[in-house]
Amino acid sequence: MHVDLREVHDSDLPVFFRQMNDPEALRMAAFTFEDPADRDAFEAHWKRIRASSAVVRTILVDGDVIGSAAVYGEPGEREVTYWVDRAYWGRGVATAALRALLAEVPDRPLYARAAADNAGSRRVLEKCGFVTSALERGFAQARGEEIDEVVLHLMD
Repeated sequence: MHVDLREVHDSDLPVFFRQMNDPEALRMAAFTFEDPADRDAFEAHWKRIRASSAVVRTILVDGDVIGSAAVYGEPGEREVTYWVDRAYWGRGVATAALRALLAEVPDRPLYARAAADNAGSRRVLEKCGFVTSALERGFAQARGEEIDEVVLHLMD
């Protein structure tokens, strides 16, 4: 299995939309769009991201689009985010993609957030050198309730 990152193409967006509407993935991610099925909001979001200074990449496995990864925000406060198709969870894809993104974006510090009960995402971040720096509570749209959220950081 070969993991690559590349620029986002327009043809990736329908794949991302489908992935981001997987009920199990939404529940695990927790902090999502208010209405993930709102295609217009999804398109507007991606238009803004692609026009910004964010570093946004499509994750490929053996040439197939299986997710996205990004670094966004102001210097000193930049965050990483990623989304991997559920069929690829637990196979090292997110870790490989995040490592590649971190090699491409040398800015530090970087931050990340994950639902406290999302052990898989926390493990990916920790394997890439992130350490937990805070525990917060926030409203998780995908769960319709306030939940614990872990804040992690990467210094070097």
